[in-house]
Amino acid sequence: MAVVTLGAHILDVLARPVPGVPAGQDTVPGEPDTVGGPGTVVVDEIRATAAGSAAGTAVALARLGNDVVSVGAIGDDDLGDLLVAIMTRNGVDVRGLVRRTAAQTAASILPIGPDGRRGGRPILHAPGANLTLTAGAVGPGLLGAARLVHLGGPDVTSGLNDPAFFAMLAAARETGTVVTMDVLSTVPGLLAGAAAFLPHVDHFLPNEAQAAAMTGEDDPEKAAGALLAQGPATVVVTLGGDGSLVATRAAGGPEVRRLPALPVDVVDTTGCGDAYCAGFVTGLAHGRDVLESARWGAAAAATVAQGLGSDACLTGLDDVLRMLK
Repeated sequence: MAVVTLGAHILDVLARPVPGVPAGQDTVPGEPDTVGGPGTVVVDEIRATAAGSAAGTAVALARLGNDVVSVGAIGDDDLGDLLVAIMTRNGVDVRGLVRRTAAQTAASILPIGPDGRRGGRPILHAPGANLTLTAGAVGPGLLGAARLVHLGGPDVTSGLNDPAFFAMLAAARETGTVVTMDVLSTVPGLLAGAAAFLPHVDHFLPNEAQAAAMTGEDDPEKAAGALLAQGPATVVVTLGGDGSLVATRAAGGPEVRRLPALPVDVVDTTGCGDAYCAGFVTGLAHGRDVLESARWGAAAAATVAQGLGSDACLTGLDDVLRMLK
């Protein structure tokens, strides 16, 4: 197999455009709620997508032409059935998903603003079964059989913070498996737990806020240097509209290169980080160096930003790479 994604699996329900949070709709007792009442906002589009730093990245990887096995924990519920159906339809091998009867599938509801960003709009999120994922869900030899393993959201799958899982990663890396990682939250306590994974990772891809929260450094170059010191060979900090920063170890200190974001008309930024990771991992799978792989990541993120949801507009690797020309 080419890639294993392992970690957070979430079902996203997204709506756009949502100009603001609507006022509540009061109804007369005994009368049914009606669509079109004072609390209704009519939108152009509502979608359900696979999301989370493992599931969203898995779908993007599959759409970019990779063979992908995804490992995680979801509920034995209707939400889980829908998430499995979405991932399977996109070509992801979901046999690594474990179903929990005592926990629901993690899910989020996201109202997206007219500018493609959430702004002050609330995210409604149920963490669900992600909290139950442990090293026991990882099949023997699975990681070592992969060319690349992507850890998606170990900050919210704290059950993987386990010496047994770290031993699996070490054994896989000894046989040549490359490990990449990104995180899901910006909560300092959760990110502190994710730092334990850094000595077992080759390439780490946080966003600017996450890098700052993990290091206390507001300057992304300094934050990248501090993260490099904890183990990875490469740290890629995504900077939203300002592009991304690629930091690698060098004899005289970190070597830092900046890449611009590609100009596109933004519809929704949800999932752009997952798409960036998918493009980066795809570049590595094709034998590209980390800087060129980061360019592939930037192109994948720009592609997804042009539609609603974490898999939007990804029709194949060739179309993504055409953006770089």
